[in-house]
Amino acid sequence: MDGNKIAPPRTVGFWGTSLFQINGMIGSGIFALPAVLVAAVGSFAPWLMVIGGIMFLPLALTFAWLAARFDGSGGPVLYGKAAFGSFAGFQAGWGRYASGAVAMAANTHVMIAYFAAVFPWLENSTAATATVVITILALTGVTLLSMRSSVNTLGLLTALKLTPLVLIIGVAIFGAFTHKTVVLPEFSQVESVVLLLFYAFIGFEGVTVPAGEVRDPKKDIPRVLVTVLAGVTILYALVIWAYLTIGPEEGANENALAAAAEVALGQWGALVIVVGAGFSIAANSLGGLIVVPRMAYGMAEQGMLPQWFERVSPRFLTPANSILFYGVASALFAVWGGFLALAAASTLSRLLTYVITAAALPMIEHREGRINPLHLVVAVLAFAASVWIASHADQQAWTMFGVLVVVGTVLYFVAARQKPTEQA
Repeated sequence: MDGNKIAPPRTVGFWGTSLFQINGMIGSGIFALPAVLVAAVGSFAPWLMVIGGIMFLPLALTFAWLAARFDGSGGPVLYGKAAFGSFAGFQAGWGRYASGAVAMAANTHVMIAYFAAVFPWLENSTAATATVVITILALTGVTLLSMRSSVNTLGLLTALKLTPLVLIIGVAIFGAFTHKTVVLPEFSQVESVVLLLFYAFIGFEGVTVPAGEVRDPKKDIPRVLVTVLAGVTILYALVIWAYLTIGPEEGANENALAAAAEVALGQWGALVIVVGAGFSIAANSLGGLIVVPRMAYGMAEQGMLPQWFERVSPRFLTPANSILFYGVASALFAVWGGFLALAAASTLSRLLTYVITAAALPMIEHREGRINPLHLVVAVLAFAASVWIASHADQQAWTMFGVLVVVGTVLYFVAARQKPTEQA
């Protein structure tokens, strides 16, 4: 370790670490997906969410077992690099960085769709897209100028984002609504929404990135990964059950929960959900803007990205260029597509990170000369699930994914050419 560098203090405990994962997972997906899933699989939708959580468990366990081995920041970058070298570590980190930028674009589209319930002029596609871009750039500017205040508001935003979801569940539990029998869907219907289903779960791995600032990362991060995944899965299933129970007009609209709240509680209920969706997506985007660009900054420090990504604002002490690249890229993707296309592309990009991480666990254990049989089985399941999910992506998602991989690979080799210059 370089004695001239000051390590960040390890101040984050179990509950603080949980906030990273909660805000990474609960963004726009739970507000947009109920109607999409119900339109595809009907009353089976809540159970499909539970199945999705179970299918995601091998990935969470794989990350948990790897997190127990590392106490530094970087998450997937560290795992991929330790197992397969610098290029694989880069691709794991770049997949997370690029996926986050695309996800923020998708999330903001949903936020504006919800606000259209209050401001009808946002139903115009041009006005909506322009508002999405302006919102992304505004959040980017806030992150550049005021990182401390952004972090301090994360806990408050988490409470505000969960409140309307709990309200919807409570209304369904205590209200007198018609019971609907669960009908099993055709398998082809499930396949049609599998990428969007997993979009609701991606983001859980973000908790591993700032491990260097967690008080006891080898203990707390594995516990958080599994506990929060289970809790969020149950919350998702209950919210979709509530949507079905309340029974608004069915259709794959992006402001599904606002429609349900209006049926149950009137206009004020719809307004509560709209505001809650705004807080939820703002917290999700803010968390991403705080954590993910700092991973890219760390990758640049290791020579995986060009030196340009290392630039720190001398006034605000934030990784300015990495944040700017992330925000501007997200704004450009917001112009490229709407929620459904962006959600699929984001999931596909994140799967690159998952595949590398799943393969890393048995490789690291093999080099240590002691492969744990349970770890091997779970890692294989995680790898297979990721590949299977990726096989359901459409051409547009693969096109976006291809562009992201090419851009990242070019940046990696540009950084590689800078290394001899640094040593000269």
